[in-house]
Amino acid sequence: MAWTNYQIFLALVMVITGSINTLSTKWADGIQSKGKNDDLHVFDHPFFQASCMFIGEMLCLFTFKILYKIYSLRADGSEDVKELTRGNRHFSPFVLFLPAMCDMTATSIMYIGLNLTYASSFQMFRGSVIIFVGLLSVGFLERILKRREWVGIFFVIIGLAVVGVADFVAKDTNAENHGRNDIITGDLLIVIAQIITAIQMVVEEKYVAGLDIPPLQAIGWEGFFGFTVLGLLQIPFYYIKAGPPFTNNPNGTLEDAIDALIQIGNSWQLVFAILGTIISIAFFNFAGISVTKEISATTRMVLDSVRTIIIWIVSLMFMGQKFHWLQLLGFVALLYGMCLYNGITCTLVFVKVRALFVRLRYRNVEEDSIIENRTADLPDDSTPA
Repeated sequence: MAWTNYQIFLALVMVITGSINTLSTKWADGIQSKGKNDDLHVFDHPFFQASCMFIGEMLCLFTFKILYKIYSLRADGSEDVKELTRGNRHFSPFVLFLPAMCDMTATSIMYIGLNLTYASSFQMFRGSVIIFVGLLSVGFLERILKRREWVGIFFVIIGLAVVGVADFVAKDTNAENHGRNDIITGDLLIVIAQIITAIQMVVEEKYVAGLDIPPLQAIGWEGFFGFTVLGLLQIPFYYIKAGPPFTNNPNGTLEDAIDALIQIGNSWQLVFAILGTIISIAFFNFAGISVTKEISATTRMVLDSVRTIIIWIVSLMFMGQKFHWLQLLGFVALLYGMCLYNGITCTLVFVKVRALFVRLRYRNVEEDSIIENRTADLPDDSTPA
């Protein structure tokens, strides 16, 4: 079945906004601006950036409320039928508190890692979540993985190992002049964050999935809890001393939100980068949910892989990353493992592609047949009246 224009639009929005989210966050990491001490330094505020991401997720809650209000005013039960609003709206939001804390912790760790490594490596290492979700599902959800899924996990491990080796043997530094050790540290932090993300997914499947909560509302509440708690945590973070490579702000602490705000006020580039993070994550979540609803979760995974390719290309062209053939090999192995895990095999791809060509071929034949029939039905001017 061919995609509709709306489905194509959703796919494009998901790929574009997902790419912008990672790239804008990485762009902000390399921008220099004057801070509270009136000195010029890079924007090194991962916890502040994580808070901005949660603001974007909160926008999903506002979107849900607006859509629900619009549908309710119709007084025809639309709010109970439309994909984005239907479901259980009478639940305790605190059921989402634990997943939100997992999301908050994982995102903060990932943003520290993103500051140290390449944007493309960041996106590829996020694929390791499949490994931990699979293992935790076996242990806590009593799920039995098929042989295909185990083979997929194996290829994901191989792909991640090759990407890690590529970062280790690369003789270049990243755009912020972090050395090899910092890059490897960033990669490891991203993998650790995926363990917490996997815990979040398992918790949501075990305790939240059965509640039938509208996805936009769930994301919005998780964003609200994440922003509130992380915002409060930045008060003690301001006084907790920490050093490189985990933080490099002038205050020498885990986070300095005051310095971050002053830097943003002194740089229009930072304003655009932060707005890019906030707006893109909101549209990315909306498009991701819609793609899952309108097409399939497998398509969403494939589109996420396309996003990785775009981020990699942009990193090579504009962000100072150098091409290494090992990273390409690792990405291929990673992509193949993800496809296997999600049920996309070479045979299935061949059948789908073949069916597409057959459908296009016979559609052209049918169109030619229709034209011929219409021509035959036309009156012959040479026939006498």
